[in-house]
Amino acid sequence: MTNLLTADPPPDTLTRRIGRVALGLSLVFAGIGHLTFSREEFRAQVPDWFPVSEDVTVLASGAVEIALGSSLVVLSRRRVAVGLVAAAFFVVIFPGNVGQWLEHKDGFGLDTDARRFGRLFFQPVLVAWALWSTGAFSALRRARADRA
Repeated sequence: MTNLLTADPPPDTLTRRIGRVALGLSLVFAGIGHLTFSREEFRAQVPDWFPVSEDVTVLASGAVEIALGSSLVVLSRRRVAVGLVAAAFFVVIFPGNVGQWLEHKDGFGLDTDARRFGRLFFQPVLVAWALWSTGAFSALRRARADRA
């Protein structure tokens, strides 16, 4: 049986590589924004019910985004594992986006409920992007076939 996290990743393609690097650089940029120029905007995405202070949450998630983004760019041999972690990260932060919508918090030009609600549909795109660009979709299919 193939170990999904340590097995050789599926063959990389130029399109996937470009997608992975673009996602990685976007995460690094967003992470830097968490720590510096967009810190207040990111604070709007921390739900009121979250038990950690807004600032600590924004700083920690920024550091995670920088680490994930950098890993997407440089850890090509472990891209499947990194893709799975990145996809999980996008799932974990989704409640912050829901909270922003439900709590009517403005941030990043999302100043209406319709805009905040529309943004919710972008999160699954990020999950799919992480899984596709790293070959994790293919690796998951291969692991499933090996189990059958």
